[in-house]
Amino acid sequence: MLVIVLENAPPRLRGRLAVWMLEVRAGVYVGTYSKKVREHIWDQVVEGVEDGNAVMVWRAQTELGFDFRTAGKNRRVPVEFDGIQLVSFFPEAGEPSRR
Repeated sequence: MLVIVLENAPPRLRGRLAVWMLEVRAGVYVGTYSKKVREHIWDQVVEGVEDGNAVMVWRAQTELGFDFRTAGKNRRVPVEFDGIQLVSFFPEAGEPSRR
């Protein structure tokens, strides 16, 4: 299974994804594709996301059972910790960092 979530993406990218995948909610696309097709779709997302952001999640042979990629500006960024992909948050503008 492949899931892509878009935020603040241009309508042309949303329309392009709707051709390949089922849009189950606004900005949430699902489908089942091979690795080659998945990478082609992701290239299209990265090229078209502009000022928005995107995350792609797919089933993989990992400890978590899935893997993911992100594109665009977002407070959430993937980080690897002991071989596991986790999500880290950047503080919002004006928010003091916690250490």
